[in-house]
Amino acid sequence: MSGPNTSFDPKQVAVLSAEAITAMVATARAAVVAAADLAQLKEVRLAHLGDRSPLALANRDIGALPPAAKAEVGKRVGEARAAVKAALDSRQIELEQARDEFVLAEECVDVTLPAARSPLGARHPLTTVMERICDIFVAMGYDIAEGPEVEAEWVNFDALNVPPDHPARTMQDTFYVTSSESGVVLRTQTSPIQIRAMLDRQLPIYVVAPGRVYRTDELDATHTPVFHQVEGLAVDEGLTMGDLKGTLDHFAQEMFGPGIVTRLRPSYFPFTEPSAELDVQCFVCLGVSVDNPDVPCRTCGSEGWIEWGGCGMVNPRVLQAVGIDSSKYRGFAFGMGIERTLMFRNGVTDMRDMVEGDVRFSLAFGLES
Repeated sequence: MSGPNTSFDPKQVAVLSAEAITAMVATARAAVVAAADLAQLKEVRLAHLGDRSPLALANRDIGALPPAAKAEVGKRVGEARAAVKAALDSRQIELEQARDEFVLAEECVDVTLPAARSPLGARHPLTTVMERICDIFVAMGYDIAEGPEVEAEWVNFDALNVPPDHPARTMQDTFYVTSSESGVVLRTQTSPIQIRAMLDRQLPIYVVAPGRVYRTDELDATHTPVFHQVEGLAVDEGLTMGDLKGTLDHFAQEMFGPGIVTRLRPSYFPFTEPSAELDVQCFVCLGVSVDNPDVPCRTCGSEGWIEWGGCGMVNPRVLQAVGIDSSKYRGFAFGMGIERTLMFRNGVTDMRDMVEGDVRFSLAFGLES
């Protein structure tokens, strides 16, 4: 058996000499300094610390040395690789800092320079008012109900106890989709949503229905052929006019301010019985202007009250039309125009301003009307 190799030929391992290792480190450092950017530095890292780099190949040759020489040469190669890595890491930091400074300089924005900006749009105050109303009733436990704007005549009129000879059903007040015999109309009120709610939902029912409606009105300061309504419906056991009045009082205070109350004046609607016109106390003068010429009020005309909408207990015929037992359940309903509410609440004097699409009108209201 042959003994261990205790000698080696210096010519065969000249690559591991101190001079050779020092030369490798010097070459690597020169390449690191010459790298002008991070991409070049990455190539230098692969060339001088990668698997095929001179130092990596030298490290492999250590295995061919006798045990007595391995420790010294291994230490020399390890120190050389550490020195190259330190040089690379230092240059990496320098180049990254230079890159960041360049990006900051290139992307710098002078905020003092004048700029031509496109004007921002604005949410229409009718939208914000409707959302405000929905929030009020959702807080009271109501659901938001929706329905089609093109509606069956039965849902828009017959189910609401509007007789065939009622003036509202003529072409003078209603938009028919094709003809008056078609049986299809553009809804004249949001009450059809209440009919659909009673047909589709389980009792008890508490819904509020905002939406767009259509009537053959001429556009002027107080009328428009396309406008918005919100209607509320409650159907439950034991409901009374007192429940309706309390609901409307709370609604008025949330819309116009604390302390505002409502009053009911007897009226007639086919779909409610008894019916009433809903007046809200003037939120500007609070009634102080009545019979007081020294403090006149333009908002209410010194009458102390402003007509807001209609309301009443749901007519038993309406309940029967949708299959609800009118001997067990009672309901109340109310409705008012959103445009009219906006005019009262914010002092808008001409309804045409709401439909002309001038963004300056909407900007005056901000995000909350």
